[in-house]
Amino acid sequence: MQAPVAAALPADALHEKKKSFRVESIDLLRGLIMIVMALDHVRDYFHADALLYSPTDLTQTTPLLFFTRWITHFCAPLFMFLSGTSAYLVGIRKGKNALARFLLTRGLWLVFLEMTVINFAWYFNVTFPVVDFIVIWALGISMIFLAAFIYLPLPVILVISLVMIFGHNLLDSIQVPGDGGDAIGWSLFHHQNIYFKGHFTLFVGYPIIPWIGVMSLGYCLGKLYTKGFPAAKRKKWLMGLGLTAIVLFIAIRYINQYGDPFHWSTQKSGVFTFLSFLNVSKYPPSLLYLLMTLGPALVFLSLTEGSRSWLSESIKVIGRVPMFYYLLHLYIIHIIALFATYFCGHTPGDMILTAWIEFEPKLKGYGFSLGITYLVWASIVVILYFLCRWYDRYKRTHQQWWLSYL
Repeated sequence: MQAPVAAALPADALHEKKKSFRVESIDLLRGLIMIVMALDHVRDYFHADALLYSPTDLTQTTPLLFFTRWITHFCAPLFMFLSGTSAYLVGIRKGKNALARFLLTRGLWLVFLEMTVINFAWYFNVTFPVVDFIVIWALGISMIFLAAFIYLPLPVILVISLVMIFGHNLLDSIQVPGDGGDAIGWSLFHHQNIYFKGHFTLFVGYPIIPWIGVMSLGYCLGKLYTKGFPAAKRKKWLMGLGLTAIVLFIAIRYINQYGDPFHWSTQKSGVFTFLSFLNVSKYPPSLLYLLMTLGPALVFLSLTEGSRSWLSESIKVIGRVPMFYYLLHLYIIHIIALFATYFCGHTPGDMILTAWIEFEPKLKGYGFSLGITYLVWASIVVILYFLCRWYDRYKRTHQQWWLSYL
């Protein structure tokens, strides 16, 4: 499950008429990871093997399938990280009190959306048989915490962020058995789990401790984008920090002692040994997972600042309207999947889910090749681009209060 989302990032608030200020390299990176995010969700709903085994299961996967999943690992941490950076920029313009109110209300709104509109998009089931605490929930809760953190000195926020990111794997061995409130509470903070409560299933996919640290670390990065900070110096900082994170990932992963609950090991070939080295844990995101994804992202921000190509400008359109894209892409994918059932001996009713799609018993035998999956993904991205372009233009010419929440 990917998470998806770049949903309601504070950067949306930068779309005020006559006061617009955006960091276009951030829009570019956000748009790119949202395009990649759609690939993972299309794979969930269309690839036949998605119903049979995990794409990172080295005993069954192929290198192409592994990387189809692996590349989407960049999405969730960058959504969190960039939303923190955008929040810092909003705070400079509007002040901390206004930013805190915005983060608090936006965070609560995202949690509400996760449990209602987004939940329905995943399952198309009006009985809501599964309650998911996944990426939008984590994004919302992280914003609520950040609303309090912003009143602390920036060095203190930085220390808190680094302690969460570098130290949370020390908690891996702590487990709370059972399905009571204490067990569920611990899962919400640090331990992925599934709980069955009568006719409902409670799935905790995104424990919040490390995600809070990722967003607040992104908030600290916003200092580099303040007015008057030299662009050349910013690029050097981004490149240096990114390369440092990459080197730390390689070194710590090679030692094979800390930073991820699962160690890498020698496999049947050099290629699969390399895949094992990259196969780090997302739920919750391990230290190594975050170093592996945030490091290249910082390098990307350094290299793409000032990019003005046709392709980059098109991708930025998507990056400027993340929530709109996120909601639409889930519904479009699921609606197309309803019709796709006819080609696999199923009916649209089989796409009204009672469990996460990978575990839905009605869909046994459903699915398409990886090539078809990529074709569906590309087609959906094109459709979404034109819809996002229309909405982006609408936001630029209107000032309704609700636009900052969609």
